[in-house]
Amino acid sequence: MFSKLLLAGTAAISFAIAAPAFAEWKPTKPLRIIVPWGAGGSTDQMVRTVAGDLEGALGQKVVVVNQPGGAGAVGTKAAFDATKDGYTWTAGAAKDLGTYGVTGAIDTHLKDWHLYLTVINFTLVSANPNSKFKSVADVAAAMKSDPKKVTISTGGINSASGASAEAIKAAVGGDYKMVTYDGGNPAVKSTVSHETELTTQLISEQYEMLRAKRLTALGAFTPNAVDLPGIGVVPSITDALPNVKVGPVYFGIWTPKGIPGDVVEKMNAVWESAIKNSENLKKYAASKGLSVNVLSGDAAYKAAFPSTQINAWQIHDGGKSKVSPDKVGIPRP
Repeated sequence: MFSKLLLAGTAAISFAIAAPAFAEWKPTKPLRIIVPWGAGGSTDQMVRTVAGDLEGALGQKVVVVNQPGGAGAVGTKAAFDATKDGYTWTAGAAKDLGTYGVTGAIDTHLKDWHLYLTVINFTLVSANPNSKFKSVADVAAAMKSDPKKVTISTGGINSASGASAEAIKAAVGGDYKMVTYDGGNPAVKSTVSHETELTTQLISEQYEMLRAKRLTALGAFTPNAVDLPGIGVVPSITDALPNVKVGPVYFGIWTPKGIPGDVVEKMNAVWESAIKNSENLKKYAASKGLSVNVLSGDAAYKAAFPSTQINAWQIHDGGKSKVSPDKVGIPRP
């Protein structure tokens, strides 16, 4: 899928190997990871997968708290406003995190966070099997001729699914009705139940429903077609819409900058050892059609920023930004 990106990202990992400048951090109370979406979605799945590895490496309990709302903004802001002591984290897709400042949801930007990436995810545009939409071309035609009937379930404008829906709109020049849910799980269920015609959620959230043939994949937001076990080959959305900008969706956990340096050093070491070698993470990725992509520090930022650029400018060009991306340090890609 994104093998070249994955290999390049892996090669870019760089960690200090000199003697630590700080005493080793040993947490004295449980860590909290706020999942800013509902239970069962991609972020929730990923966080609960790595939580056990973190507990083993840190010797402390990791408490996962679901705090949905505001297309991820509510839980993310709770972590941003928490005491910067290394005990409160949040998670999700890095490109969502990097665009809250553009939508005006939170006055924050990607550079304000310590990023710890885990997997590369991607979105699909899929339809209910009984939908009149049988191809991306059908969707594009309806967005131009009858946009009110093009209902797409997403996690909100800041979510990866919202960005993908906006990417179709930008390429087609038409419009659609976005139906927003508090996370990927209810968004997918809405299309399965035919409450909505389409969903642009992440593969990790659609996978089981696609295998059960309760959803039909029309196109993948990947540079090339993807061959998914139990599902088959899904064409790239660029086959029908060459102007759609696609990019990998980097998932991980993060905490605001300003936490103590010994916490950063400890987490860097944990990421390089326990998380990079996590069998739980490898099994999770394989079961959802994802790629493992363990990065932190500058390497994580450099990997995630290009997708953030695409997301930010799609939001802006679709008329849904409060601030132009170039005003907050995000040049047009």
